[in-house]
Amino acid sequence: MHNDINTVKHIIKTAAIDELLSRFSKVKKQLKTDGSIVTQSDLAMQKRISRELLAKFPLSIVLSEEMTREEQNSAIHSDMPIWCLDPLDGTSNYAAGIPYFAVSLSLIHQAKIIIGLVYDPIRDELFTATEQEPALLNNKPLQCSRNITALNQAIAIIDFKRLKNSLAVKLLQHQGFASQRNFGASALDWCWLAANRGHVYLHGKQHIWDYSAGHYIFQKAGGYACTLDEEPVFIPQLNSRSVMAAVNLPLYNKWKNWINGSNA
Repeated sequence: MHNDINTVKHIIKTAAIDELLSRFSKVKKQLKTDGSIVTQSDLAMQKRISRELLAKFPLSIVLSEEMTREEQNSAIHSDMPIWCLDPLDGTSNYAAGIPYFAVSLSLIHQAKIIIGLVYDPIRDELFTATEQEPALLNNKPLQCSRNITALNQAIAIIDFKRLKNSLAVKLLQHQGFASQRNFGASALDWCWLAANRGHVYLHGKQHIWDYSAGHYIFQKAGGYACTLDEEPVFIPQLNSRSVMAAVNLPLYNKWKNWINGSNA
């Protein structure tokens, strides 16, 4: 499958252009049973990408956000290589006409991520990483910054919605960072960190299809991350994960110590 990375890129890019861009700002949204949003584009992307991946790689399986929980459980426990797909990362942005969304795909085999791709069709930016290749943006190397090591110089990407109240209050009242952003698409957030468009990151709840590709690309670019319990972010399970991250080790240690000082 490593040798067919260009085929996978083509599948992802053409699907995003055909299915996402053609409907952008025109699509109708629906509510799922958990209260989150789904659109016709989410479903069209899942159907098309799954079909094309399995046609090209029949000895693999797809795990996607828009599958039923029973289907997801079956996929995550498969011995076959698993394509972990978020067909539309940032659905709320997409449905509202906000140009910050992407398609995210990772390949998981034997409890390891071996390929990560995140494609932003608005900017035509394809972030990739494989076991054999470093993190790339449109085939150009990505390297996390070593220059920003002081927390008070860092741009923080923070999703407040899913954090404990005590930690959220501390972040608002005692900002240790230079400024804060919240963009609303987890996979793309990771990639923007890898591209040094942010320096520290905090999110209270991401599913495997939210983080697997982007987190892998970020790590391959030299970034550091763990959960709020200081465990590895990636586990081949459906359980959601909290994340805190930074673009280099000195900044990561300062960010982690600042967060943990809240006793949240």
